[in-house]
Parts: sequence; structure tokens; C-alpha cells
Amino acid sequence: MGESTPAVNVAWFKRYRYMGSKGKEATQRLLAIVVIISMMTMMNIPAPVIIFFAIVVYFVWRAVQRSEQQEIGGIFDFYEKAHNILRDEEKRWYGFEIEDVIQSGERILDLMQDAPPLVYFTLGSLASRSGDHERAVNYLSSVVEDERGDELRCLVPSPLLKRYVNVLRKIEQEPAVAAPTMAAVRSLERSRRTRAASLLAENRERLSVAAAQSPLHASPQASPQIAHATSSETASASDDLVHKPVASNTLLTSVQRLPIAEVLRDVYEEEKKTA
Repeated sequence: MGESTPAVNVAWFKRYRYMGSKGKEATQRLLAIVVIISMMTMMNIPAPVIIFFAIVVYFVWRAVQRSEQQEIGGIFDFYEKAHNILRDEEKRWYGFEIEDVIQSGERILDLMQDAPPLVYFTLGSLASRSGDHERAVNYLSSVVEDERGDELRCLVPSPLLKRYVNVLRKIEQEPAVAAPTMAAVRSLERSRRTRAASLLAENRERLSVAAAQSPLHASPQASPQIAHATSSETASASDDLVHKPVASNTLLTSVQRLPIAEVLRDVYEEEKKTA
């Protein structure tokens, strides 16, 4: 997939900009603005102030609308880029290429607290491909073992998730409008159904193997050369102790220590004499 992917997404996002719930929300906002302006007119607010207010509201509205479109488009762009990496296991990708796509997916999680489960699975698959098994287990477990992996449990969606689902249903009805995007979504969903659990188990197994092979868990054993040298030194020291001549009795008696009571008695007697 070439550089035309973002252009394709922009085209079909513009086409669906005012369709479905998006168009209904736009109409509701427009009516609200008209009502506010009418009330300002009835309050005898000067016309320049009303016009200025209307212009400001319009540009803010357009900015919010454009931001929402870019956020939704970013999710589908993430799917396409991830699909390009995951579909060909024999192709060798640079680590920074995979990491860039992972970071774009993690930005989606920052924007949406109720991000689609497919985003979590895709992130886990990319992390597994890059060899980051700990991060892969974190994301894949959210899909396989967490409530976030079940779309049926999402009953109170965020506005961004509602718009995402609306756009997704539109391109499902007309896949020709965004064929590369639809192909990526279907491929990732198929992989999620068939491989999510096995991929999670595989990454957990690799984590366990890596933990068992880490230096903290390895029991160090002395090499044969070191063990032989240590035993030789011990034997030599023992021989020295056995064959060393014993000191004479006069030497031993010269170094004998007096009992502490006798030492104290001598000290007291010397102090009495000096006194």
C-alpha cells in the first residue's frame, strides 16, 4: 500500500461527514446556535457583538469537527499500517518502523478510554512481532481475558467511539469506497478470532523462558579449573599446618595473658603507691 492511503481515507471521510448521526448532531448544533442568537437579539445586544459571537462559534465548531475527523481517520490509518506489517511474516521490517506504528496505536488509547478491542489486539500483535513480549501480553490479555475485549459489554460509549462505529458500519455497507481499509479491518478481525488466545499463550511462554534464563535465576557453578585450584590451595594450607614446627614452651609462656582480675589488682596497687 503506497502513499495514497491517507488521501483515500480523507476522501471517504468527507463523503460521510454529514451522514447518519454525524449529520443529526450537526443539525442540532446549528439549531442551538440559531436559538442563542435569537435570544441575544431579543435582549437588545448590539448586532456587531452577535455577529462576532456567531463567527467565533462557527470556527470553534469547524475546528472540533475537523479534529474529530482526524482522530477517527487515524484509527483506520493505524489498521492499514499494522496490516501491512503483520500480513507478510517473511518480510523483514526495521524495529523503528514497527515502533512508530505501535506509538500511533497507543495515541488512540490516550484519546479513547473505550478504544475498540481491535486496537488492543493489533497493538499486541505488533508488539509480538517486534519481540516485546511483555507489552504483547499486556495488550492481548486485555482482549482475551478482560471485559474490554467484548463489544457487547460496551453499553455507554464515548462520543468518539460512537462516531468510529458509525464510520465502520458505513464502510462495511460500501466496502468499495475504502477497499484497502476494509481489507485491513477484515484481516485483523479474522486474526483476532483465530489467533488471539494462542498468541497470548505463546508470548507468555516466551516471557517465562526469558525469565528462567535471566542471570538473576541462573545458579552460578564454579568451573573445573577454579574448583581444582581451590582444592589444591586448601590441601596446601592443611599440609603447612601439619608440618609446621611447634614453638617452644618458653615462647608460649611468654605470650600467655594474665587473668583480668590480676591485671586490675596490679593497676590498683600501682595507683595506691603513687597516691
